Amino acid sequence: MKAASSSLRAAFSHCVLQVRSYDYHHYLCLLELPANMRKAAFALRAFNVETARAMDVASDPKIGLMRLLWWQEAIDKIYANKLIEHPTAQALSSVISESKISKAWLKRVVNARINDANRDVIDLPESIEELEKYAEDTASTLLYMTLQAGGIKSTAVDHAASHVGKASGLLLLLKSLPYHASRNRHFSYIPAKVAAKHGLLVKEGGRSEIRLDSREGLCDAVFEMASVANAHLVKARELANSVPVEARKALLPAVPAQVLLDSLSKVQFDVFDSRLARGVLGKPPLWFQLKLKWYSWRGIY
Repeated sequence: MKAASSSLRAAFSHCVLQVRSYDYHHYLCLLELPANMRKAAFALRAFNVETARAMDVASDPKIGLMRLLWWQEAIDKIYANKLIEHPTAQALSSVISESKISKAWLKRVVNARINDANRDVIDLPESIEELEKYAEDTASTLLYMTLQAGGIKSTAVDHAASHVGKASGLLLLLKSLPYHASRNRHFSYIPAKVAAKHGLLVKEGGRSEIRLDSREGLCDAVFEMASVANAHLVKARELANSVPVEARKALLPAVPAQVLLDSLSKVQFDVFDSRLARGVLGKPPLWFQLKLKWYSWRGIY
């Protein structure tokens, strides 16, 4: 019994370390959560880190996809009460048994990652709506599960969480554009309609591809997508008075989303500007922490 307890503590410590290392701005958000949500939130965020990074850390895309398929099977095993020798899976299993997290939501996150992994890097999403759906199935769904772990049931908070997740997901995709371009020389997260509108789309051999002949065109495309994210943040905040007080800290990811939006605006939406890589989302770490604390203390997001 003592060994099992020690193993579980180690599993949760692993989750905290994973989130702190690879999703620092959300790590700071989770520290503000009440205790009844915090443990579950770290396990869920660590699960997100595992699935989000699966393709990036793999030397071969097939290996990354196998990792995602492993997580798909792991979820089935967790709900069948089977032991899995993986720290994040162990922590997740504990959280599921305590909080009755919806299996469908966990599956939705993994399936969204698998569908994205299966997409060829030169297959562009057709519209921003496709990326909004991806953000809903990943970032928004993480918020739904965190709220479920805290026992919070509210239509208003679900609507607000949907908007916060979509904003956060879209903005993080924008921030990742230079990374993906450096890996495979493609801007696979700029929708074809947006790229065509701003003169970035060329057709070769019957396939559409984004070309960076115009940095101005790229900035305009990023601005258009960022404007959609901003609209989601505005809608989320319009719902604030209807959101239960105990749920508001779970929506603190709206703060880093707004910070990233402001940082993009400061560099005229040039995702290649080196200032975006400084500190936390382009801002000094202490400034970011104080801002987050201020929002948390005031009970706003």
